[in-house]
Amino acid sequence: MTRPQDKLRGWAAARKAILAGLRFTSLRLRLVVVFGLVALTAAVSASGIAYWLNREAVLTRTQDAVLRDFQQEMQNRAGVLPAHPTQGELQHAAGQMAASSQRFSVLLVADDESGRTVVGNSGALNTFSLADVPKSLRTAVGKRQAVTSSNKDPYHLYWQRIIDGDKPYLVAGTKVIGGGPAGYMLKSLEPEEKDLNSLAWSLGIATGLALIGSALLAQAAATTVLKPVHRLGIAARRLGEGKLDTRLRVSGTDELADLSRTFNHTAEALEKRVADMSARDEASRRFVADMSHELRTPLTAITAVTEILEEELDAETGSIDPMIEPAVKLVVSETRRLNSLVENLMEVTRFDAGTARLVLDNVDIADQITACIDARAWLDAVDLDAERGIMSLLDPRRLDVILANLIGNALKHGGSPVRVSVRASDTDLLIEVQDHGPGIPEDVLPHVFDRFYKASASRPRSEGSGLGLSIALENAHIHGGEITAANSPKGGAVFTLRLPRDPSALTEKPAEPDGATSDGEGA
Repeated sequence: MTRPQDKLRGWAAARKAILAGLRFTSLRLRLVVVFGLVALTAAVSASGIAYWLNREAVLTRTQDAVLRDFQQEMQNRAGVLPAHPTQGELQHAAGQMAASSQRFSVLLVADDESGRTVVGNSGALNTFSLADVPKSLRTAVGKRQAVTSSNKDPYHLYWQRIIDGDKPYLVAGTKVIGGGPAGYMLKSLEPEEKDLNSLAWSLGIATGLALIGSALLAQAAATTVLKPVHRLGIAARRLGEGKLDTRLRVSGTDELADLSRTFNHTAEALEKRVADMSARDEASRRFVADMSHELRTPLTAITAVTEILEEELDAETGSIDPMIEPAVKLVVSETRRLNSLVENLMEVTRFDAGTARLVLDNVDIADQITACIDARAWLDAVDLDAERGIMSLLDPRRLDVILANLIGNALKHGGSPVRVSVRASDTDLLIEVQDHGPGIPEDVLPHVFDRFYKASASRPRSEGSGLGLSIALENAHIHGGEITAANSPKGGAVFTLRLPRDPSALTEKPAEPDGATSDGEGA
């Protein structure tokens, strides 16, 4: 059963993966987010300004109409009352004033003949009373101001917006000029608040629609911008795969079109440069192949003559002048070396041309190595560690070339005894050739398989052709294997040959892919 801690860890890992996926690693996502933020800022700003302007307009319009009507009613109704009205007269006048088109509540306050304060109200809005009027407003209404050239009236109309029980109200008050009653008005602004709330909802919906529209517009813009970039990426990958004829269709004059043109010019220049290099390389290989082939005919005749001279030397018949005997030996030795060089060059040209083929046979590895050593009289100098019965499918001639080069180099440069060990797994065969010499210098190790590479410039000439290890590596590659060179911690160099035990799949000709094309997508 899964423990709660494991569930929590799993949930945390999933959450972390989701957050990692939401990082702004996608240019498309960044474009959409930026468009959305810009649109949201613009929409919220426009909606806020529109709401504020409409709010002020609605409230100001309602307020002006109510105050104008209230002031008119004060002049028409309260202004005709006696200086000391009764409560009934105030009540009647307040009712008449509240019956106006604006439907507000009215409160009239005056002193009767006995000096007692009497109040009359219209009875609406839960019996509007003097306590509902802010004290500051009552003070301002009752304060008599001096009459001057700039102030012609001793009393003025004052108003204030208040909130009572989460509902907005407009409160106003004034006093009849000449000592009449003071009048107060209470008007509910709830209808206007509902209208403003509806406007706010409408603006909010409009903002949301604008945000969705901006996201869709950003998606369309991102697609327009990123589609050429995507095609350019595909074309670049095809170019990296070696399909140098890849081109982009160019349309327009914008920066992306300029980028596509630059890519096409670069690809064209690269294709031309590679074609020139390939032509020169092919001409070089053809020259080497032709030269090697042309050398074989005269070299065959020379080899026949040197063999006769060598037989005369071995017979010691005295037919060769002792004075020229060293020259004859040098000619024989150099002819053999030249013959080996030509054969190696012919082998290299076959690898370069791709015409080298495997001739597979199921052989016993121990017997194959023993035959290679015995043919070259190396039995006394080589210690073989290989069990008989290890069978592998390979090309015996090419394995012989590999072993001859590796063991020969070990004997020549490392010294005997040379140890050859064989290990096998279900899929691979490993053959190690280890000598007991000084090893290979570290700066030489990366170049030991290079053609004609010499570790020391002071020894430009050697008995070998400089192609042995390179040919051995090519023979390993054609099997699907590899050769590595290293130095043993115990001293000496170690060459490791790895070959697959069944390389038969490499001899099958690969099928051509259907519908292959090298034309790049347009941009």
